[in-house]
Amino acid sequence: MSLVIVGSMAFDEIDSPFGNSGRVIGGSATYSSLSASYFAGDVKVVSVVGNDFPAQAMNMLKSKNINLDGVDIKKDQKSFFWHGRYHNDLNSRDTLVTELNVLGDFNPVLPEDFRNPDFLFLGNLTPDVQLSVIKQTDVRPKLIAMDTMNFWMDIALDSLKNTLKHVDLLIINDEEARQLSGQYSLVKAARIIREMGPEYLIIKKGEHGALLFHKHEIFFAPALPLEEVFDPTGAGDTFAGGFMGYIAQTGDVSFENMKRAVIHGSAVASFCVEKFGTKRLEELSSAEISERVQKFVRLVDFSV
Repeated sequence: MSLVIVGSMAFDEIDSPFGNSGRVIGGSATYSSLSASYFAGDVKVVSVVGNDFPAQAMNMLKSKNINLDGVDIKKDQKSFFWHGRYHNDLNSRDTLVTELNVLGDFNPVLPEDFRNPDFLFLGNLTPDVQLSVIKQTDVRPKLIAMDTMNFWMDIALDSLKNTLKHVDLLIINDEEARQLSGQYSLVKAARIIREMGPEYLIIKKGEHGALLFHKHEIFFAPALPLEEVFDPTGAGDTFAGGFMGYIAQTGDVSFENMKRAVIHGSAVASFCVEKFGTKRLEELSSAEISERVQKFVRLVDFSV
């Protein structure tokens, strides 16, 4: 089944305790489509890049059977650029440089053959832009998922709440969930957020795993303990892409299947942090993913 991903394709530069990455490719659509491609057979991307985005990177994505017909290349402009520095614990970071460039006036347009997707994932963009994409679909997808961030809660809360009325699943982190709901308890926060529109909610807790909420049901997936975390950039987008890719592969939007999707998304995200940028995701094999999924299963397997 088809999965359309709308988001940024960009350049990142990362300073971490392990060194400097130099300029590497990144962006929500890049990470999530790479992750989704290991499960879904029909992944389509809508994004915008400048003339500086490398052809080698585009070819790498195409080699994963990712359809880039929806990527607008602005020949006289530069791609989005972010430079950040992680603290020693790798849980917090400082933004050093943000250059919006082509992303500053990004107004995504779905190509004709992108307008009837089975599944739709909206990466972190302005809420009005996310809603405009939803309205371009000819038939409502089986599942519409979106990401957002604190920034939009600060400057565009009304627009965000309006967009939330049109989505099935919201994927955010614990800090964002608390800000959006005004509640410290994540259980209370989940109830309030789901009353805003999304039937399902995933709250990411970084190195402490993720929570999936639906009605009165809660599922918790731990993060896999790793000896080394090299670069957490893009891990959340990788998780979301793996989740949506698994849903697209199975075509099943039940809560039980979403539990499995959370584990598969977590498994791919655990690879993402092992190298700078997308390098680890580019070289993954299906066997590695299956083996890591089994590690998650063993991590929480017990009998009473």
